[in-house]
Amino acid sequence: MSLVIDAPSAPSVPVAGGGRFPLRRIICVGQNYAAHVREMGSDDRQPPFFFAKPADAAVAAGAEDGATIPYPPGTANLHHEIELAVAVGTGGRDIAREAALGHLWGAGAAVDLTRRDLQAAAKEAGKPWDMAKGFDASAPVAPLLPMADAPGIETGRIWLSVNGETRQDADLSEMIWPVRDIVAELSRLIALAPGDLILTGTPAGVGALKPGDRVDGGIAGYPDLSFTVGDSL
Repeated sequence: MSLVIDAPSAPSVPVAGGGRFPLRRIICVGQNYAAHVREMGSDDRQPPFFFAKPADAAVAAGAEDGATIPYPPGTANLHHEIELAVAVGTGGRDIAREAALGHLWGAGAAVDLTRRDLQAAAKEAGKPWDMAKGFDASAPVAPLLPMADAPGIETGRIWLSVNGETRQDADLSEMIWPVRDIVAELSRLIALAPGDLILTGTPAGVGALKPGDRVDGGIAGYPDLSFTVGDSL
């Protein structure tokens, strides 16, 4: 079948040591660290929920990339959320918790950028908040490590700083739902497939960014993440 317009380029993110991981979609987990749930004014006894970003929201943001993320339009309250991202290499439905990690290709650090004011307004109105999360360049991603090289995805420091000041500092062990539970639960709701990237939630300490800010972050044993917030579009 011939295409009536040129096909868009296929999104991908870098892999440590070379190569790129092709992206099918980005799925995010909400409310997965109890302290962050409380700082957002929610009940930390509730299970996490899922939302999505488009695959082309991803931006290569390793320490060597020199990425600049433009301050997005339509907001006066852009927030950072550092997260562990896990990359699906083998898909499936109804994946058993005990088998979940075997479906992962790799992992790394990512940031879920959020237009917090748009999100708050949408929540109050009972409307979808896709545009609070799924805007252009809203998913900076550091180079991924293959699982064989990864130091682990259940414990390890996760942190983020802005202009050298630490804002988020926690441990992966503080997740309400660990990665194996996330993969198992998602596979009961949708069929996971190679190329899916799952952002597993953010710890407490989220906060506002402004043009000119330098953001650094990472997870113990993984490549660091770094980007600068540019001017408004």
